Amino acid sequence: MNRSALFKIIPITLLRQKMILSLLGLCIILSISCTKKYNDINTNPNALTSVSSADLPYIFTKAEDASMWSTSYQVAQNLNADQYAQYFACVATYFPSDRYVMRDDWFNSAWTSIYSDMLPQLQTIFQNTDPTSAEYSLANIIWVLGFDRITDYWGPIPYFKAGQIADYVAYDSQDSVYYDFFKRLDSSITNLKSHTSETPFGTSDIIYSGNVTSWLKFANTLKLRLAMRISGVAPTLAQKYAEEAVADGVMTTSTADDALMLKSVNTVNGLSMMSDWNEFRMSAAMGSILNGYNDPRIGVYFLPAVNSSKYRGLRNGLSTTQLGQSGNMAGDNSHVGPRWASTSFAGGTATYLSTSQNVMCTAEAYFLRAEAKLLGWNMGSETVQELYEDGIKASMTQWGITDATTIANYINGTTLPAAPGDNLSSAAVSDVPVKFGATAAIQKRQIAIQKWLAIFPDGTEAWADYRRSHAFSLYPVVNSDNTDIPDPTKQYIRRLTFLIQEKQSNAKGLASGYTELGGDDKITTPLWWDLN
Repeated sequence: MNRSALFKIIPITLLRQKMILSLLGLCIILSISCTKKYNDINTNPNALTSVSSADLPYIFTKAEDASMWSTSYQVAQNLNADQYAQYFACVATYFPSDRYVMRDDWFNSAWTSIYSDMLPQLQTIFQNTDPTSAEYSLANIIWVLGFDRITDYWGPIPYFKAGQIADYVAYDSQDSVYYDFFKRLDSSITNLKSHTSETPFGTSDIIYSGNVTSWLKFANTLKLRLAMRISGVAPTLAQKYAEEAVADGVMTTSTADDALMLKSVNTVNGLSMMSDWNEFRMSAAMGSILNGYNDPRIGVYFLPAVNSSKYRGLRNGLSTTQLGQSGNMAGDNSHVGPRWASTSFAGGTATYLSTSQNVMCTAEAYFLRAEAKLLGWNMGSETVQELYEDGIKASMTQWGITDATTIANYINGTTLPAAPGDNLSSAAVSDVPVKFGATAAIQKRQIAIQKWLAIFPDGTEAWADYRRSHAFSLYPVVNSDNTDIPDPTKQYIRRLTFLIQEKQSNAKGLASGYTELGGDDKITTPLWWDLN
């Protein structure tokens, strides 16, 4: 594997010094080349000059793929959100992001995927379809999915004027971005109800193959997710949106409703692609909970450690010296599971690169409803306990665990998370069982833990949800190499810092980002919806 290819940054084409496409400079999509005769053209040079209806499905495929950072998974997600959500921990000594070192030459790929690979594609669809069409609505839903991932990384972002040609592009506040998300989702949901007999984009839609009924459930579930995200900072509005989403219909059938992005030789699963590089392992938090609960998903999510044949994880933030110690090396800890591992690892599969990418699951909808029900919101006739247990059942089914006795035993389990048994003598990460608790405080923690388990391996959503609710505590990182957090037992990472390239190429626009952030450009500054 050519390691230099890992950190390849999409080149920025300078089309006269003062003229930039928002955020990144200009990158032409779909092999359209740049022109230096920029002033002779009155249209956005990043848009296709000629588009037929036959082109739009392929453009949509590209936008879907980019919205989930598929081609830049390692640097966009694995080296930050996956670790900060403590799904994984690094065993490679040359990756200091596990110790809170900000490497924006890595995580700017998340930014680039959205602004250079997703945004122009969707704008092309908007410009070449009727706003009342199903295709326009699907593009709007993907717009929300993709932009949510980066605003939840940075907070304020260039949004309303993103993709326009200007001397600079201002940043918009996160609350205004979120309110536009709801506006777009509502418009799409209303419009799609008139197109249920159609199959927009057909099989080029690599999530639902143009099934409008499924897209309606997805849009409502995404609306419910975002409503819960703002439940602390805007509870009245959050309740309104959440209740609307549930009344209109969210995901309720596990295997049919789960949103999975199909992969092929040309669009591989990002987690699979990097799994053979042998640089990350199960986190100690995952090991503590999965082992303590005797969770039957453990063999799906991870492989036994080579050196012990046991499922074992390591703490996040270990130093270079600690990573060289017995118990902390790759062979001592569990590799990601068979769906994402090649046959080079015992239990891996030959089809690992084409494993579908998880976008959103039915189980999450149940846990979102359970939490909202705990707040007293109208989430249907089910009780909090029924929603909680149905979420567990949906997750088990999703991952191929269908034996009724196995599932029932898990739901009624009273064992607690286990101590990892590491050389730091770490205690168990939590002290609540799976069996539904007697108090609202315990129930809130249980719902959060089970949702964290169910949405694996989507570390981006898991990290955002953890910061939003902080209903249970993950381990503090062992070492912080970031001066913003001198004592990781007292603070944890809340966001990524603004990009150096934005400071260099869009300084005037970024100035508004500092204002809208409402705090210092540090990893400890909470986002708008983060009140913990």
